[in-house]
Amino acid sequence: MSLGLGIISFAHGHVGSYATEIKKRSDAKVIAAWDADAERGKKQSEAAGAEYMPDLDALLARKDISAVFIASETSKHAEHTIAAAKAGKNIVLQKPMAFSVEDCDAICDVIKKTGVKFSMAWQMRCDPQNQWMREQVQSGKLGKITLVRRRHGLGTQLWGEAFTHSWHVKKELNLGMFMDDASHAADWLLWTFGKPESVTAEIETIVNPKVPDDTGIAIYRYPNGMLAVLECPFTCVAAEDTTGIYAEKGTILQSYGDAPSCSNPPPPEGALGLKYLYAGDKAWTPVDIPSPKAHGHRIAGVAKPAVDFLLGQREAICTADEGRTAALMVLNAYRSAKEGRRIKL
Repeated sequence: MSLGLGIISFAHGHVGSYATEIKKRSDAKVIAAWDADAERGKKQSEAAGAEYMPDLDALLARKDISAVFIASETSKHAEHTIAAAKAGKNIVLQKPMAFSVEDCDAICDVIKKTGVKFSMAWQMRCDPQNQWMREQVQSGKLGKITLVRRRHGLGTQLWGEAFTHSWHVKKELNLGMFMDDASHAADWLLWTFGKPESVTAEIETIVNPKVPDDTGIAIYRYPNGMLAVLECPFTCVAAEDTTGIYAEKGTILQSYGDAPSCSNPPPPEGALGLKYLYAGDKAWTPVDIPSPKAHGHRIAGVAKPAVDFLLGQREAICTADEGRTAALMVLNAYRSAKEGRRIKL
């Protein structure tokens, strides 16, 4: 029997990629969708091969839907997660979990009380290159890791007036661009290295006041002394380097790991996306995991593990507690930037 899925809002565009991938499966189907924006909802529902429903409660009451993807505006995540959980629907929630501690706690509480299955939809956790780097870190081969740098950016200044009027840049719906997208890199740090103990950050709006928080740097300190630098330029025209992991026994470097670096333009034919060098090696060793030609491939890559999780074939991509911690990592970066001091997590 096919897994019946629903979509709660197409506000976050990634869910459209998930729906396209799910259409290729025989064991799952997007049956219906709801969106507060009826025009957007009808258009995207048709593309997903799903029925558009103008009433969210009616969608959640359907017996043929056992799980939902929630991709509404960040400010609506808690409201929609609580409604879905109380209706007994399993949930995959788009990032970030929320932009307040209260909403994060409300989400975690309802998941625990109802017992529904829950996962965050983090594309970095589903990317083969990121999985390989995490395996190397956790194997201990690198020895003590001293410094990590992860850059994750976008070229929002090139996206035109449509973006400056979108919900992504409205503080009441999304807080700011750093909250929206630095959360990817924060979760990658959490997933790969664990929870840091403190953060120091600077977050600025430099280019366009209509797109808040377009540039930010956060330095996370770990209990073992490791420092992790999270760089998020959202006025990034192009790039190559993405990740650097520096340790006593070796170095890992990754390029072409985000949209500006793998799409604008795409990597040259044969370009090396991932490599390492251990102490004593005479040359870099390439890792045979290709970089995608467009960042959309990484986004679409969330669909399979998400559906496999809902089918009980694997663990969650990211638990509710982890989603809460990643959100707090970014929220405390905001607090550090505002107060001009290091914040303990």
